[in-house]
Amino acid sequence: MWTVREISRQTLLRRGVALECATLGWNVVGVVVLAVAALAARSVALAGFGLDSLIEIGASTVVLWELTGSGKARQKIALRLIGGAFALLAGYLLVQSTLLLATGFRAHHSPLGVAWTAATAAVMFLLAAGKARTGAALDNPVLRTEGRVTLVDGLLALAVLLGLLLDGALGWWWADPLAGYALAGYAVYEVREAARATR
Repeated sequence: MWTVREISRQTLLRRGVALECATLGWNVVGVVVLAVAALAARSVALAGFGLDSLIEIGASTVVLWELTGSGKARQKIALRLIGGAFALLAGYLLVQSTLLLATGFRAHHSPLGVAWTAATAAVMFLLAAGKARTGAALDNPVLRTEGRVTLVDGLLALAVLLGLLLDGALGWWWADPLAGYALAGYAVYEVREAARATR
């Protein structure tokens, strides 16, 4: 017979799984949309944000795996996997953004990219709030960490959106690679946070 506390924990776990599944579904669609938009506009920021969506897919998968088990060792593995994925993203974005600034490459306007990043920002903020509450109630550091990833994912969507709008409206071509640097800075931050959490 389950106690009230155990039933409450099971409800919270189901909520955490549902939040991660919603994040996973949104980002699976996002990878396709962003790939199309990035190729059409030749935008490093959209390509980087697409890679961020791939990493978010990996992070959500890791959290789903962690929520189905228990133990500190499992949590540390999950945090290390998330940190490693962000290290790869940071490296890619730093190289690409530097090359684009050095060559003066200009991305094209992307209405699809603008629409998707605006919608993504709103969705990620809602999901991040739900993960923060659920992770705190469960006292689960992996869900809390991934909730912060989702929050910053929403902020990054706003940064990419701003870069696209500035480029499209004012012709500030350098806004696109600068948004790539913003994404890279965030990725480095998450690598450090994941490393700190596994000590």
